[in-house]
Amino acid sequence: MKVDLHCHSFFSDGKQSPDFLVNRAIENGLTHLAITDHDCTDGLDAITVDTAEVSIVPGVEISCHWNAQEIHVVGLLVDPADDDLRRLLTAQQLSRRQRIQAIDAKMAAAGTVGLSAYLEGLPCVAGTRSHVADFLVAQQVCKSRQKAFKTHLNKRGKIYVSANWCDLADGIAAIKAAGGIAIIAHPGRYALNKTKLAMLVDDFKAAGGEALEGTYSSIDPLMRKHLRDLAIARSMYLSVGSDFHDAGAQWTDIGKFPVLDSIALTSAIWLHPQWQARYA
Repeated sequence: MKVDLHCHSFFSDGKQSPDFLVNRAIENGLTHLAITDHDCTDGLDAITVDTAEVSIVPGVEISCHWNAQEIHVVGLLVDPADDDLRRLLTAQQLSRRQRIQAIDAKMAAAGTVGLSAYLEGLPCVAGTRSHVADFLVAQQVCKSRQKAFKTHLNKRGKIYVSANWCDLADGIAAIKAAGGIAIIAHPGRYALNKTKLAMLVDDFKAAGGEALEGTYSSIDPLMRKHLRDLAIARSMYLSVGSDFHDAGAQWTDIGKFPVLDSIALTSAIWLHPQWQARYA
């Protein structure tokens, strides 16, 4: 079994189509692929290529608030048609649009116009800061996406606008209502020390979350071991995923990330009863 349970299409902030993701997964020898776009599931219905060689795991990634921190929660095995999930995703998409409108107003006041028209030409369901960064590069305001985030889009940035995400518990509840498994995405990427990370995991589990991403692109080996130990100590599962966004990025590819070690494999997400019921 070779899986990638976290990647993005151009329906959120990825660069490629769902069909591209499926074909790349097949090229890379994957058996299971989850498309987990930010706050939308539109990519699942957009797949037109043959999926006989790879199982498509229905997924989503929901942006949530926890203790004034933005936390991303992956939902796997969700029913995209579930009413509770659809209501939450609709609200999240509205929040994204309102945020983009506020950023656009700040940019226009500073003399840079055209963001809304730029976004209308993209297939994304709702714009993200990554799209704004790309626009700033296209307008030659910034030389790179990284520079755009550093000078304009981080919390001290010139056009930063805070996000109005759902609470962590609400995101988990929507995933579970849709029959899914809630997973903390890339836990080592948040600005949390070990004590606060443990608090997050404990609160996440108390709210119904069941897993952590135990490995992903560019993860530090010590963090990988720490996440493994956090999950096992709490009888939680470990998921895996590249967080793929762009075929042009040299540091990541679909299915390319460190594998779970032999200890972590005893808690792998594909041992979850819901996974076993669907794919075993």
